[in-house]
Formats: sequence, C-alpha cells, structure tokens
Amino acid sequence: MPTAKPARAADLAELSRALAHFADARDWDQFHNPKNLAMALIAEAGELVEHFQWLTPEQAARLPAATKREVALEIADVLLFLLRLADKLDIDPIAAAHTKLKLNAKKYPVSKAKGRATKYNKL
Repeated sequence: MPTAKPARAADLAELSRALAHFADARDWDQFHNPKNLAMALIAEAGELVEHFQWLTPEQAARLPAATKREVALEIADVLLFLLRLADKLDIDPIAAAHTKLKLNAKKYPVSKAKGRATKYNKL
C-alpha cells in the first residue's frame, strides 16, 4: 500500500474530473443529485465505521494488513462521493476545508482546547 502523501488541490481537481467522466460514461449523472450523493456518502461512511466497531482504540490503531486495505477502499468511497457532491454543488472542497479550519481555530483556541476531548466551555 502506498504511503500517504498530502493531497494537492490539483490532485483533487483531476480526481473530480475523472469521477465526472466515469459517471457520465455510465449515464449515472441522472442519479447524482445532492440528496442522493449525500445519502450515499453517509452509507459509505457507515461501511467505513463497521471496520472499527467493537475494536479497542489500540486494535483500531493496529489494523491487520487485509483490514487496512479494506479500510482504504472505504475511505476512497467516502472521498469519491464527497468530491462528487462538492462538484454538483460547485463547492471547492479545499477552499471550504481551509475556511472551516480557520473557523475552528477561533472556536477552539489552543489556550482553552489543548489536550481536551470535550468542548472547552463544558466542564
């Protein structure tokens, strides 16, 4: 399995174009409306979660190679549906993620959130 490297906007744009071509060749665009894509995204996320259900945190961090390959394919499914949804809604997922990261930095300042799993205003 290849090592993870950071995705670039160009990589995601190329993947999104390839995905649009894939769907177009199969005449699936008629089914790819935002509602259906959001539902498919959640279904795939559920399949991803199934691989971790009932595992301890330690077991989840050390998946067997075969399970890790299956998890990689589920991550791919989630990413593909997410990219297709973003494409249909004309949303740049990289720009949206940068915006959200900035908002989260304000919402969860290091001085109040560092080392906490709960929201800093919930004691």
